[in-house]
Amino acid sequence: MDWLQVAVLAIVQGLTEFLPVSSSAHLILLPVLSDAQDQGLAFDVALHVGSLAAVVIYFRQELWRMTRSFSASLAGGGVDQDARLAWWVILATIPVCVVGLAFKDFIEAGMRSPLIIAFGLIVFGVLLGYADWKHRGTRSEYQLSLRDVLVIGAAQALALIPGTSRSGITITAALMLGMNREAAARFSFLLSIPVIVLAGGLESVGLVREAREVDWLALLVGTALSGVSAYLCIHYFLAFIRRIGMQPFVVYRLLLGAWLLWLYW
Repeated sequence: MDWLQVAVLAIVQGLTEFLPVSSSAHLILLPVLSDAQDQGLAFDVALHVGSLAAVVIYFRQELWRMTRSFSASLAGGGVDQDARLAWWVILATIPVCVVGLAFKDFIEAGMRSPLIIAFGLIVFGVLLGYADWKHRGTRSEYQLSLRDVLVIGAAQALALIPGTSRSGITITAALMLGMNREAAARFSFLLSIPVIVLAGGLESVGLVREAREVDWLALLVGTALSGVSAYLCIHYFLAFIRRIGMQPFVVYRLLLGAWLLWLYW
């Protein structure tokens, strides 16, 4: 890869990992719509490391409280709201792990076409707009029930379909359950941590099997750019949706989906 491709891919990954517009769709489409070569597994892992570092650093205080309370609950110290939130993140991650492991090969081989991405962008974009317009409420992530968590976890499994957006579908489900915008986004971002760790772990296994020469400088630059753009994205996204909401992202999804249909139908 040349340095322009490194920068573009890293920034796109950092931004779209947490925006409700589908990072997988953008990373799949970039090589399809240009002459750029495939970035390879090593670079994918590096970009995930950058995104993971960003969300961990941004939510470091919440994660510290959750880890401390979760550990105390395992030792019989009772379950407070932070320990419960940690349990909810773990439980909501199980469905996407099960579905991902069961259908990984099928998804990678048969669901990466521009038309599937287009339909995913449009259909789940409309659902996001509807949820934000009609169903958002005032509940926080600390007011979730087990049923709520299972619903959000099941919704997250749909993000394996390119074009859906992991953050988009989990925010949609959370809004439909009556959470406010910021709480829905915060819970979605916390859910991204185990998902990114697991996805990066699977890609690392593939990387070890490839045993190819690695351009470490490109990986370091990609990791840094992905991390910085992801951190800024989280910060400004939370401020943006507090004032304006999800509708601009819905419009973007519909326009991108319509453009892909026009190109590939």
